[in-house]
Amino acid sequence: MDANQIASLSDQVRARLEELIRSGAIQPGERLVELQLARVFAVSRSPVRRALVELEAGGLITSQGRRGYLVNGEARSDSGGSAHVDDINLDQSRHWERIYASVEQDVLTQMLYQPIKINEVRLAEHFEVSRTVTRDVLARMHGLGLIAKSRSGAWIANQLTSDTIRDLYELRELLEPRALKLVAPRLEPRQIEQAKMRIREILRNEIVDGASFDRIERDLHIDIIGACPNKEIVTALKRTHVLFAPTRHLLDPVLGIPLSQIEDALKEHLEILEHLASGSAKAAADHLAAHLSGAIDRWLGRLDHAGPSCVTPMPVYLSAFKI
Repeated sequence: MDANQIASLSDQVRARLEELIRSGAIQPGERLVELQLARVFAVSRSPVRRALVELEAGGLITSQGRRGYLVNGEARSDSGGSAHVDDINLDQSRHWERIYASVEQDVLTQMLYQPIKINEVRLAEHFEVSRTVTRDVLARMHGLGLIAKSRSGAWIANQLTSDTIRDLYELRELLEPRALKLVAPRLEPRQIEQAKMRIREILRNEIVDGASFDRIERDLHIDIIGACPNKEIVTALKRTHVLFAPTRHLLDPVLGIPLSQIEDALKEHLEILEHLASGSAKAAADHLAAHLSGAIDRWLGRLDHAGPSCVTPMPVYLSAFKI
């Protein structure tokens, strides 16, 4: 796990229990029960179960099967009951941010080829987070229009059809050039120059990895456009971000992307950035409009070229959904 990320719930549960055992707050001979601990920590049973397994591997507790775990050590004669642990609040303040990108990518990749359903309980167990965290993630995706509630109350994502893709591109054609004009005077020259450098670096290679191409897309269409001072435009465009998320998974992770497939798009990006660098906001916006007009068929072409075989396996919290 990245050092900047919060420890997983199981890591936090294990650390707190280990601290309580070593300090004597939980004493030898006392019993740790999975369900009770899940209530104490206000989490699902999955991270508690993993934490207990790790504590047993570390020699601090011993499994008693369905009766829970006994704390190892010399027990007092009156010990043997369940350990008393006051409610403990774990740090989950940024957990939704830690898992959001992964959940969004899984959902968007699968919905290119079929409608899907999201199991909220399995989602929480898969990422070892509380239901509160998963609700935050799903609420954010719902706010962006990526998922919706079915009549039965389940979270679903409809298939992203070619008609929907064309509609989203039309929205981008209407809004992105205007957003670029508005943000142009506010852009830092260094940001533009770094984006240009990344494109030139890619153009020197014959094969491009999906992540690098994704970064090029983000530089212009998300980072620069997203800094537009008209936040209503920015909010409306977030609905179109569904077009960016799947790209890195539509391409062979080993073979990469042949430069010939994306060279025109890269050169168009570079030309737009050149106009921004020279202070020609109108020319940049006009070239962006032309770029988006030609990008629809390129996007659909990459999707057809990739085919369902390039889609990653469906995670346990997703399933096919019949409308």
